[in-house]
Amino acid sequence: MRAPDETTIKAGQTLLSVEGVSLSFGGVKAIRNVSFDIRKGEIRAIIGPNGAGKTSMLNVINGFYHPQEGQITFKGIKRKKMRPHDAATGGIARTFQNVALFKSMTTLDNIMAGRTLRMHKSFFWQLLRYGPAEQEEIEHRRKVEEIIDFLEIQHIRRVPVGRLPYGLQKRVELGRALAMEPELLLLDEPMAGMNLEEKEDMCRYVIDVNNHYGTTIALIEHDMGVVMDLANRVVVLDYGQKIADGTPDEVKANKAVIDAYLGVAH
Repeated sequence: MRAPDETTIKAGQTLLSVEGVSLSFGGVKAIRNVSFDIRKGEIRAIIGPNGAGKTSMLNVINGFYHPQEGQITFKGIKRKKMRPHDAATGGIARTFQNVALFKSMTTLDNIMAGRTLRMHKSFFWQLLRYGPAEQEEIEHRRKVEEIIDFLEIQHIRRVPVGRLPYGLQKRVELGRALAMEPELLLLDEPMAGMNLEEKEDMCRYVIDVNNHYGTTIALIEHDMGVVMDLANRVVVLDYGQKIADGTPDEVKANKAVIDAYLGVAH
């Protein structure tokens, strides 16, 4: 049976599913038989105390880690191992807990780097920057300028990102991920280290990305107020195991979740 292509997956249907995934590093079990899904068009939060396995799960989804057990199904295609290149070309983009930008490059050039997989002309033509390659670069530059306008960072477009405050660096990293035109955007603690005003701005952009671009979002976030405001559904991990999955209100009232966050002994 032919796997459905991206055009057959409609809003509300499963875009990605995690099925029985387990991941160990030596004797340490980071993820233990975890299953959940992410539906097209939603904002899906992955939460839990420190060391719960949240970032490890994102690393499995985008192919950085390969689980010992279980599989990932993305757009109807089952994969025991999701290689990073397959994830990127298939439509999965990622930001990181610690900003991963080219600090000496400008905001514009960092976001342009996100267009690399969308460039089809050969390296030779790109070196010449002539004819077809020049036209292609103009088109990619137009897309990047649209993202810069969308994120309201026109005033820093020519500034090396290493000179920017942390909150703006996180916004540039979001812009670089958007430049890949992802179907699924993975955000690893997008509000970490931000003050209240910066958090409010980032929340607004996450919602706008979801609404304006129709991008499905999976995010890790420690600020429970942010999670409850943003997420359509929440999955909770603790010591690598799933302990809850549901709407924000359902999760907030779950005794196992309350105990995990209060540090009640297992």
